[in-house]
Amino acid sequence: MSNIILIAGATGDLGGRLSKHLIGKGAQVRALVREESDPVKVGNLRQSGVEVIPLCFADESGLIAACQGVSCVVSVLAGLREAIVTAQQQLLDAAVKAGVPRFIPSDFCTDFTQLMPGDNRNFDLRMEFKSILDSRPIRATSVFNGAFTYVLNHDIPLLDTRTKTIADYEGKADWRIDFTSIADTAAFTASAALDDDAPRLLRIAGFQVSPNELVALSGRVFDQPFALKSQGSLPEFAAYIKKVRADQPQGESQLYPQWQQMQYLYSMFAAHHHAVDNDRYPDIDWQTAAGTLEKIKNKKIA
Repeated sequence: MSNIILIAGATGDLGGRLSKHLIGKGAQVRALVREESDPVKVGNLRQSGVEVIPLCFADESGLIAACQGVSCVVSVLAGLREAIVTAQQQLLDAAVKAGVPRFIPSDFCTDFTQLMPGDNRNFDLRMEFKSILDSRPIRATSVFNGAFTYVLNHDIPLLDTRTKTIADYEGKADWRIDFTSIADTAAFTASAALDDDAPRLLRIAGFQVSPNELVALSGRVFDQPFALKSQGSLPEFAAYIKKVRADQPQGESQLYPQWQQMQYLYSMFAAHHHAVDNDRYPDIDWQTAAGTLEKIKNKKIA
């Protein structure tokens, strides 16, 4: 079968980079875009050699037609239930009906198989879709990349350049957190999409770093080591998040309400890779922790 890769979500940063990597590897790329998608981004896809197919995900016959002859469908959709469960299931079922052999879902995040339902609302949606995907007659591969490195640009408690502090939860000072850049995630996923033998789960991390390691690294990069700041225990943090979520019901319809952002931080300290698959595709020059902090220091996107 020829390498025709269908991408849903190609107008986003990860999807756009993925498209370029696939084309660079000689694959044909089709991109499903919503009719209301940014025309500039759609135009850029077409100029790069991507076959763009505008349609509504409720158009089953259109989806099936778009999937014809495709060797792998890759979803990089982002959003809440409408995108992660409903739209992905519509795409999945069309792929199955069209005889597509492989599907990569939008699971670019912490390894949520290690978490409990309720730990992270957005991951709960991915868990729900995983059960749907695993019930279908199609080979699936999820890429777990931990957290995207760019979150460190935003002075989150884990690395706050304003207060020069690093979050430390009880017993977690040496807990190594998984980080991968969008660029490296796109490069790895492109290789996975073209790898007919890719397993069900692939775990990657451009780097793994603990609060204690961040202290030492901040001293080298910023010429002054940041201080560990105790945040209490993880169970206390989980209880606080639960209270904030109950007090902010409007956040249930928002992608990143305050409590969801806290859930992401909680997830970083609750689950991590015990082994990584970085070496499966050896041509990737992974962005390092030091390189990431250098970008942050120089006010470049990490």
